[in-house]
Amino acid sequence: MTATTMSLPQARVLRTEIPGPCSRELQQRRAATVASGVSSVLPVYVAEAAGGVLHDVDGNSLIDLGSGIAVTNVGNSAPEVVDPVRRQAGEFTHTCFMVTPYENYLQVCEELAALTPGDHDKRSALFNSGAEAVENAVKIARRATGRQAVVVFDHAYHGRTNLTMALTAKSVPYKHGFGPFAPEIYRVPMSYPARDARSGEQVAREAVERIDKQLGADSVAAVLIEPVQGEGGFIEPAPGFLPAISRWCTDNGVLFVADEIQTGFCRTGSWFACEHENVVPDLITTAKGIAGGLPLAAVTGRADIMDAMPPSSLGGTYGGNPLACAAALGAIRAMRERDLPAAARAIGDVAFPRLRALADGNDAIFDVRGRGAMIGVEFVKPGTTDPDPEVTARIAKTCHQQGVVVLTCGTYGNVIRLLPPLVIDHALLDEGLGVLESAIVEHTR
Repeated sequence: MTATTMSLPQARVLRTEIPGPCSRELQQRRAATVASGVSSVLPVYVAEAAGGVLHDVDGNSLIDLGSGIAVTNVGNSAPEVVDPVRRQAGEFTHTCFMVTPYENYLQVCEELAALTPGDHDKRSALFNSGAEAVENAVKIARRATGRQAVVVFDHAYHGRTNLTMALTAKSVPYKHGFGPFAPEIYRVPMSYPARDARSGEQVAREAVERIDKQLGADSVAAVLIEPVQGEGGFIEPAPGFLPAISRWCTDNGVLFVADEIQTGFCRTGSWFACEHENVVPDLITTAKGIAGGLPLAAVTGRADIMDAMPPSSLGGTYGGNPLACAAALGAIRAMRERDLPAAARAIGDVAFPRLRALADGNDAIFDVRGRGAMIGVEFVKPGTTDPDPEVTARIAKTCHQQGVVVLTCGTYGNVIRLLPPLVIDHALLDEGLGVLESAIVEHTR
């Protein structure tokens, strides 16, 4: 872990109850103007943030173990991000790359070509959000292969737009009542070691047998997968699963598309999670951690695939906005210079032993899993394997009241997920984990 010079003290400070009176007042204003379908995990209104803390409008300082859902990997308001964005804003804020281009778009694509898995020739296209990147990856795969079917997995999460809702597995709150959905999407089993007790190769064999039986490989444009599932529950497939799926794709002319939107940019202890098993995707989608908090996403892929797209078939008015590109170049520089893959591994080296020790003898904790600084704790009703979203919610609420931001996830809402900034201070991480451990003990024993 790497300490940085911060404008805000890197400490938890509670001056009021959480949320405090000023946050509650803003929440009342919100109810009058913000659509109720847009919710917040913790209605605490942030005034400043830096490193691993969020400073709210009531003067409280909260430990951030969420990073805005794996976005501020380099810490909030990192100087490597802020300074180039300020410079860029003083030069120009927008021209639309599709009208008059600019160099820092090219520089981001050059970085993606160098950083993403594989030493083959690559091309990238830049977009605004993860869902937009996934939609474009599907477009590219269908056009490049001349096929229509897209295969996804149980527990997958790929976004909230119409096509990505179809790709996403979880119904409530993401899909229920929002259909009809895009066609030609097919779902197969995902390796879930804690629950299926099978090897990665066994589950992969079942998945491809289902594809062959129900579709036929020659109908499939792409297999789309998160190397470690995010919203689905921080599920890391058993070793051998990803390589077996990738080999089947190669053997059958199917594009292997890695959704690294949450796992990418050092989060799992490598630049990208595919690297842990030496899997090289045909296409890779990125967003979240790429730009230190500014909206940017990308599809990066083999040059022959990407260059098969006709002119003007990819793009968007704001895609690769110059401010976001400046932020991305600064964030990538910070990741490289601070060795944030090593920082992520160091976070895991601290967190996993503590949480696994806590799980010993506690039959409410079903599994502790993840890689690097992508950490999940799954809760069940004691003596069963039945998910327990209620106790999970109580644990999260207690952490929030104690000034520690944690998130929940999972198909059944029974997983606490930790995504601390990779630059979090040692002492701050230790304190945040202590609050979580106390909350788990309080609600499970």
